[in-house]
Amino acid sequence: MPGILKSQTKEERGRFEELALPHMDSIYNGALRMTRNDADAQDLVQETYIKAFRSFHTFQKEGSVKAWLYKILINTFINRYRKEKREPASGGMEFEKVSPFHPSIWESKSPETEIFDQLLSDDVEDALGRLPTEFRMAVWLSDMERLPYQEIAKILDCPIGTVRSRISRGRRLLRELLYDYAKRMGYIR
Repeated sequence: MPGILKSQTKEERGRFEELALPHMDSIYNGALRMTRNDADAQDLVQETYIKAFRSFHTFQKEGSVKAWLYKILINTFINRYRKEKREPASGGMEFEKVSPFHPSIWESKSPETEIFDQLLSDDVEDALGRLPTEFRMAVWLSDMERLPYQEIAKILDCPIGTVRSRISRGRRLLRELLYDYAKRMGYIR
């Protein structure tokens, strides 16, 4: 990354690499679920890491690097989405056309994705895709990424009570959407 920030020392670059790079697969999976295609996900991850690198001096050492990166990712995605809505003819990212949990969107499969693909039926994928975005993101960050509520609140820039509410409501909606499926599969009588 020559020329990005000349004022950063070799030590600061090394610290960034040590703390931020181990989360790249997770950030990529998040970007892929948002953009729903590999090329846009890679662009989003690259832009996220460039922004993170440029502002690494603002990272609070007691915070979670993963949560901080997710916040940058989500803000970058939202900004790109807003720009895309203003310039619809640019031919960039596609939104809300495919479930973010549908296996066909992942061209490069991580072990997590391979397991996830095997576990989800079409009914479950459809139900997850039908959740409103704010509930889907909260449930995904909690149940898929296993982030604590406090970190999710920072990422989504909302109070922790709102996070709890979104996760609770998202899970309740999933239960309702999956009732017939659960009955068919014998999970309930």
